[in-house]
Amino acid sequence: MTKPGRIESLSMQLQMKAACEKCAVALRPDGEAYICSYECTFCSDCAARARMSCPHCGGELVNRPKRKGVAGHTSQRSNNENPGIRPLLVWAVSLSAWALIILAAAVSLKEYYRSTGSPETFLHILSRQSYQMIPYALLTPFVFSLALRYPIRGVNWVRRSLLHVILGLIFILFQVALRGITPYAAWDPRSGGWVSAVIDPQTHAVAIQWHMLKGMFLASAVDDFMFTYVPILLVAHVISYYRGFREGAFRASQLEAQLAKAHLQSLKSQLQPHFLFNTLHSISALILTNPGAADRMLTRLGELLRMSLEDGGVQLTSFSRELDFVNGYLEIEKVRFEDRLEVILDISPDTLDAQVPHSLLQPLVENAVRHGVSRRSTPVTLRIIARRDSHGLHVLVNDDGPGLPGSFGEERKGGLGLKATRERLETLYGNNQHMEIRNVPEGGVEVSIRIPFSLSSAASEPGATDRKEDVPVEESMALRDELPPARPE
Repeated sequence: MTKPGRIESLSMQLQMKAACEKCAVALRPDGEAYICSYECTFCSDCAARARMSCPHCGGELVNRPKRKGVAGHTSQRSNNENPGIRPLLVWAVSLSAWALIILAAAVSLKEYYRSTGSPETFLHILSRQSYQMIPYALLTPFVFSLALRYPIRGVNWVRRSLLHVILGLIFILFQVALRGITPYAAWDPRSGGWVSAVIDPQTHAVAIQWHMLKGMFLASAVDDFMFTYVPILLVAHVISYYRGFREGAFRASQLEAQLAKAHLQSLKSQLQPHFLFNTLHSISALILTNPGAADRMLTRLGELLRMSLEDGGVQLTSFSRELDFVNGYLEIEKVRFEDRLEVILDISPDTLDAQVPHSLLQPLVENAVRHGVSRRSTPVTLRIIARRDSHGLHVLVNDDGPGLPGSFGEERKGGLGLKATRERLETLYGNNQHMEIRNVPEGGVEVSIRIPFSLSSAASEPGATDRKEDVPVEESMALRDELPPARPE
C-alpha cells in the first residue's frame, strides 16, 4: 500500500492553464477556475454561463484545485500524471500507418497486374500509390487533433455531428487539392495515362484543370468521408475515452489515498487524547497520597508527550521506537501499581527494525493494565512478545489477570483505543492483517496482531547500524528497576 506521506495533492498533478478558454481572462494558479475531464479551463463567469457544462466536450465542469507556491514549478509534471498526446507521436504514427497501407496496396496491385500480364514494375506501382496516399498521411494528424478537440458527446451529438460533416468536406477538398498537384492525380483517357490536375505535364507550368478537380472531388467524396475521415474520427474517440477513463481512475486513486490519509490521522488523533486523559487520571489518584510518585509520573508523561510531538503526523515508525514509547508508559503505570505489575518483554532482535503503525502497542498495553492489573489486588504479569515468521510480524500482548467479563462477545472489539487500532490496521493493510482479542484458558486476556513485515525507512538507510535504536536487545528491552528522579527544581 502506498504510504500516505508520499501522497501528493491532486492539484499538483494538473497542468495549470493561465487563461480562460472562453473569454481569455487571466487565471491565477491560486484563484477560482473550473475544468472538465479534458482540462478545458474556464473562469467562474464563463462556467456559470455555460451552466457548468464544458462548451467543447459537453462534460461537467468542476472546481479546479488551487495551487499555492507554484513559482518555478508550473512547468513540472508528476510522473503519475496522465500526459496529453504529443504531436510528434501523432505524426509518427500517421506516417507509419499510411506507409503500411501504401505498401499493402502496392503489393496487392502488383499481384493483380501480374495475373493480367501487365508489365508494370513494383517500384512504379509503389511510387503511384505513394503520391496518391501521401495527402491522407499529411492530413490525418489535423483530423485527429480536431476530433480530440471537438468530440461527439451525448449532450452535443447533433451539433458536433454537423460540425464533423463540414470538417469532413473540408478534409476532402484539401485531399483533392494536394493530390491534384501530384503527377498521379487522375487518369486521363485522352493520353492514356495519369496526369496532374494542376501542373501541365508538357510545359510544367501551373494550369489548373477545374473540371478534373471537380471530378476527383465527386468521385472520392463518399469513400474519403466514410472510409478515411470517419475511421480517423473513431480512433480519436476511442483514445479520448481511454484517456478519460485513465484520468478518472487516477483522480479516484488520489482521492482514495487522501481519504485514507485523513482517516488514519483522525484515528491517531483519537488515540492521543484518550491516552493522555487516562494517564492524567492515574496521576491524579496519587497526587494526595504520594506526591513524589505523582511528580515522577508527570516527568515521564512529559517525555512521552515530547516523543509524540516529535513523531507528529507520522503514521508508520520502527518497532524499537514503539517499544521505547510503551516502556515509558509502563514506567508510569509501575509507579501507580508498584509490585502489582510485572512486565516481561520477549522481543526477537530481528523485529526491532520492522515497520509498524505509530502508537500500535500503547493501546494494547493500556487495555491489559485496565482489564488485568487494576481489577486484581495480587501481582499480574504482562508479556509483550514479538516474532518474525513466514506470515510477517507477529505481536502478542497478554496478561494473567482475571480476563474479560462474561459479556465477552459484546466487548470483543474493545474500547476506543482497540477499535481505533483495529481500524488503522484495516486502513493500512486491508485484508493482509489480523487482530484478535481473546480470553486465554490459563486466565487473562491476549491480543494477537499479525501484519506484513517490512523494514522501516531508517533501517534501510546507509549507516543505520549506528543509530540509537541499535543497542543490544537485552539493554533496549529491559525496564529500569529504578525510576528517574524527580524533576530538578
